[in-house]
Amino acid sequence: MPAAGTDPSTSITPRPQPVVPPIYQTVNFRLDETSYDDIRATGGLNEYWYSRFGNPTVDAAGAEIARLEGAEAGLMTSSGMAAIAVVLLTLLKAGDRMVAARELYGDTRDLLERDLRQLGITVDLVGAADLDGWRQAVGRAPVAVLYAESISNPQLRLLDVPALADLAHGAGARLIVDNTFATPLLIRPLEHGADVVIDSVTKFLNGHSDVTAGCISSGRAHIQQFQRRVITLGGSLDPHAAFLISRALCTVGLRLDRQMSTAARVAEFLTSRPDVTDVIYPGLPAYPQRELAARLLPAGRAGGMVTFVVQGGNQRGYDMMRRLRVLTEATSLGGVETLVSMPITSSQFNLSEKELTEAGIPPGMVRLSIGIEDPEDIISDLAQALDASLR
Repeated sequence: MPAAGTDPSTSITPRPQPVVPPIYQTVNFRLDETSYDDIRATGGLNEYWYSRFGNPTVDAAGAEIARLEGAEAGLMTSSGMAAIAVVLLTLLKAGDRMVAARELYGDTRDLLERDLRQLGITVDLVGAADLDGWRQAVGRAPVAVLYAESISNPQLRLLDVPALADLAHGAGARLIVDNTFATPLLIRPLEHGADVVIDSVTKFLNGHSDVTAGCISSGRAHIQQFQRRVITLGGSLDPHAAFLISRALCTVGLRLDRQMSTAARVAEFLTSRPDVTDVIYPGLPAYPQRELAARLLPAGRAGGMVTFVVQGGNQRGYDMMRRLRVLTEATSLGGVETLVSMPITSSQFNLSEKELTEAGIPPGMVRLSIGIEDPEDIISDLAQALDASLR
């Protein structure tokens, strides 16, 4: 009610200025002549009128991730795989050829080797760290796209992004980098010459294992192309999920600092175990790409993932996981809880034995996604589970 003695017609309604981005939990927005003009001119890309085309809450999350990646613009999708599919289906057509890293998330390889090939797109695979292999593959025939993960899942192989960007552009191709494992806090591929960056926001960027989402970061012209594809394929993100992502992004630096410092300690512990035959972590002195890690990664920061191989093969790996008390046996990664899985039954379950060998996934490989628990609790749990699985 207006104060006594005031004229209601002249009272001013305060303009809300929320500190936290509000949730526009709506399917549609009121239309006016400005809306109709934009629909006629752009197909409705610049005005909010239907949430599959655009939503303020969703756009706010995309803009924040783009800022972290150093991009002009960001586009949210319903999952990381939706982001990958949108980018590849936009940039490739029947008759095109792409070269991709052999070491990829299993569903990404499925998309490349099954779906894209069915659409008449040629896909050649090479080792992520094999620069000579990349050069030879790119030189064999015209190529439209190079695709790889900045840190591969689960082998933790580091991509020489500057070298591949030069190679791609020299061949008239675009370099697309999945930055999920590294996050923009470790590597900003666009700053090293990549054309498009994809993040599975489900993982470290959201970090609470409660949202499935993806984000595409690139120049504005590219993002507008991708936005049209998201609209037609229906891969848009729900506003409430976007709100949770925006909230999680406020703590991503704090979470990752903890996860990375703990990961370094866990990796050092695992190297001391005689029953662990290999430990892969970009921060270890024995990491095969140590020089590249020093060049691309910030000092003292090597990610929150640790991969190791247990003596005794897959059965020993299963036995060890079932004896854990603090760590959780589950797929996915990047959450505040430490997760453990074996690639052969999770991220790469759909690969044949031959493909697993070619991708560098031996029997007994275990993947750790380090959370924010006390480091000693994680190490103690791993020690007791490894010990118990020997009996």
